[in-house]
Amino acid sequence: MSRADDLETLAGRLGPAAVRDAPLGSRTTYRVGGTAALGVEVADEDALLEAARALRDLDVPVLVVGNGSNLLVADPGFAGLVVTLGAGFETLEIVSNDVRAGGALALPTLARRTAAAGLTGLEWAVGVPGTVGGAVRMNAGGHGSDTVATLVTYRVVDLAGARATDHPAADLGAAYRHTGVGATDVVVSATHRLEPGDPVAGRAAIDDIVRWRRANQPGGSNAGSVFTNPDDDSAGRLIDSCGLKGLRIGTAAVSPKHANFIQADRGGSADDVRRVMDRVREVVASETGVELTTEVRMIGFDDWVEGVGHRGRPQDRIGDGDGAP
Repeated sequence: MSRADDLETLAGRLGPAAVRDAPLGSRTTYRVGGTAALGVEVADEDALLEAARALRDLDVPVLVVGNGSNLLVADPGFAGLVVTLGAGFETLEIVSNDVRAGGALALPTLARRTAAAGLTGLEWAVGVPGTVGGAVRMNAGGHGSDTVATLVTYRVVDLAGARATDHPAADLGAAYRHTGVGATDVVVSATHRLEPGDPVAGRAAIDDIVRWRRANQPGGSNAGSVFTNPDDDSAGRLIDSCGLKGLRIGTAAVSPKHANFIQADRGGSADDVRRVMDRVREVVASETGVELTTEVRMIGFDDWVEGVGHRGRPQDRIGDGDGAP
């Protein structure tokens, strides 16, 4: 069968829960890009496993999206299934110093609630517009810390095998903005072990981070930092040193406030954002010899290799798409 036939079969298996031309680009923080061929929202882990079983023996790409804070969706959209995690994945349990959070819980919420409970270690997360699941997948971090620093265990649902498993943090193989979470693994929860702290001090630390972000990073439609920092350097500094602040191509531009942010105009084009990314990489490589790699995940761009750029073809199956800059 063709992929179109497989999509029809999948729609039939999912039944009334399947949404055609499901919102996707509009769900991301870029607010540009097309729709997904099919979409489904799963209320809990059982529903996610049912969706995984519906995918068996079908050639259908899958993307799981939380806040969409680390995605750029091509203008023609995504010819696959987009899965969103419902309210059943926004849970938070605090037992002594252990914090178990659902994969769809927003990181700023996690930061504020743990600080208010008198625990310290996740204040940095207040400035990251992603989810718990996305943070584990990419080892999100900021302000001198990252996800793996306090992570104890995480739970994943494997969409390929339709099974759920728990893992110790050591299984992540975590590095800077990278982990070994599989392409078909969806992080549905994570447990962090925090240290006792002072709620007043925690709130003050969070307020300081929020003020710093507002002062140093742009608002508007963007995905946070576009490129990972090279060893012993800053991607933003390199881009700025090449005179690329303000570089505009069509409806997208390098932010004049922070060179590692690319802004999209309201109603703009995802292709323009990608062209700015390509141009920045080309100029920085030519003038400094440094090959920048992307933090942003490119969805629906057939000629994009994740983390490299406009070369070859990406993998067909895509795992948990949400991440955090």
